[in-house]
Amino acid sequence: MRQFLKFVLATIVGLILFSFVGFLMLLGVGAAFSSSDSKPVISDNSVLKLNLDEPIEERNSENPFGDFGPVTTSGDAIGLIELKQALKEAKKDDNIKGIYLQTENPEAGWASLEEVRNALIDFKQSKKFVYAYGESMSEKGYYLASIADKIYLNPAGELEWNGLNAELSFFKGTLDKLGVKPEIFRVGEFKSAIEPFIRENMSEPNKLQVTSFLNSINDHMLVRVAQSRNLRVDSLKRYADKLTIQTPEDALRTKMITDVGYQDELEGIIRKQLGVEEKKKINYVTLSKYESSEKTDEGTGSNRIAVIVASGDIHSGKNGDNSIGSETIVDELRKARLDDKVKAIVLRVNSGGGSALASDVMYREVELAKKAKPVIGSMSDYAASGGYYMLMGCNKIVAEPNTITGSIGVFALLFNTESFLKDKLGVTFDRVKTNENADFPASTHEMTPFQKQAMQRSTERIYATFTSKAAAGRKLPVDNIRAIAGGRVWTGSQGKALGLVDQLGGLDDAIKLAAQSAKLKEGDYRLKYQPRKKPFFEQVMSSFSKDEESKIQAQLGELAPYVKYLKKLKNMEGIQMRMPFEIEIR
Repeated sequence: MRQFLKFVLATIVGLILFSFVGFLMLLGVGAAFSSSDSKPVISDNSVLKLNLDEPIEERNSENPFGDFGPVTTSGDAIGLIELKQALKEAKKDDNIKGIYLQTENPEAGWASLEEVRNALIDFKQSKKFVYAYGESMSEKGYYLASIADKIYLNPAGELEWNGLNAELSFFKGTLDKLGVKPEIFRVGEFKSAIEPFIRENMSEPNKLQVTSFLNSINDHMLVRVAQSRNLRVDSLKRYADKLTIQTPEDALRTKMITDVGYQDELEGIIRKQLGVEEKKKINYVTLSKYESSEKTDEGTGSNRIAVIVASGDIHSGKNGDNSIGSETIVDELRKARLDDKVKAIVLRVNSGGGSALASDVMYREVELAKKAKPVIGSMSDYAASGGYYMLMGCNKIVAEPNTITGSIGVFALLFNTESFLKDKLGVTFDRVKTNENADFPASTHEMTPFQKQAMQRSTERIYATFTSKAAAGRKLPVDNIRAIAGGRVWTGSQGKALGLVDQLGGLDDAIKLAAQSAKLKEGDYRLKYQPRKKPFFEQVMSSFSKDEESKIQAQLGELAPYVKYLKKLKNMEGIQMRMPFEIEIR
């Protein structure tokens, strides 16, 4: 009887799952038909409403349930590429009269913000308005809002203007308590990715490099804000040092904003601008709706520029959610190299590094590709360590002034868990072996001095490879590269001065450079973004995965980043090319 009930229960569960999957298939088919038959029409006298307080990633992952309210997931990311394209279209769209910008605390790196900000400045050349409103604004939020014609701050809100800081977490005390001993092998005094496991604070070389690139980012921000608001850089520095901006009235008095007011008051201004009566609604168009509306294709003809987007930690195998798999990127580079319609390649990288082996595998494919056609590197928020390794063989490299790059260094990290397992859990190990070093490397017992020397030699060998290939790619003497390497992190501006970068700019600049290198005229080519976006069912699973991550974030609060941090340790097997861990600039 019990066995019979088990079978019945299993059958019921199977039917429920089958019905659910069938329902998802119907949604997907329905969405596909609806999107192909009819696209949203943008009415005259519309305002593009941009809420940029979501995470901004290189490309968006379309929510397959976007048109079905009951199953819509939260926390969808904004695609930087799609956002910039929408702004480019809105600039020439007669139905769009202006932009209502909400940007309180965008979740993006400084280089991504730079690209969005430049796209907004380009939109303003159409003579259409850009109005910004916030109940409060962080420095990142204000950096975007500072280009607006009007900046409204809520009377009860606040504007954060106290400078940038970078905070790192250290776990040595935790490992000491657990009895876990890290074994470190590295080359470069600035290669500080291992410091969280062996120190309780930053080393002096690490403080030096963080101070240097943090000030570089801050100085660039101050210059751009001063230009947009017609203010002096020294005044902006003084406001931050003296905490001058304490209230919305302070922000108004110092001309950081144009108005202190509520949202309805700004909407009153928009109504007057549009000629809309008070009782009628303003016709707002969201970014997702505008992205779905009919657009004009860029360029004509059969020529293509392949834009290969690589974002996340680097590892062997295929791409994962927000990770770079060498197998996937190599496949895309190879297809672009062999495709006669593709006249040039842009490799867009947003990564702080990862596996040294995977980085080298992708570097090799870049070398092969540039023998066939121009390959231009484009740096996003990060293109450091393994992320730089991927790009250093490109014909030219383009970076934003506030990109984080460099970190040319190598390390290996192993954890000796013998004491933890024995003293805390009562687990012990014994072994037999055919050769003296058959148990090398080991995590359940101390390595011998000879084994440690072997690991250090491997690390030094890969560092020598890194620096020599960087020198060849950048056409610089090896000694020059080693003088600025050692794991040190630089900004894009600093990297250009040092020869690590050829040109300052964003993805659009890299595409223009690729077209010029391939002798293509403007409008005589189309862009081909790779890898392809996920198919329907992969999007379904990603949607649920993201929803689960948002629940973890809500439950753990400030502890959530540490859980993500520990998960990264699983991907740190073997010799690594990574920039310092989790540098959060706020």
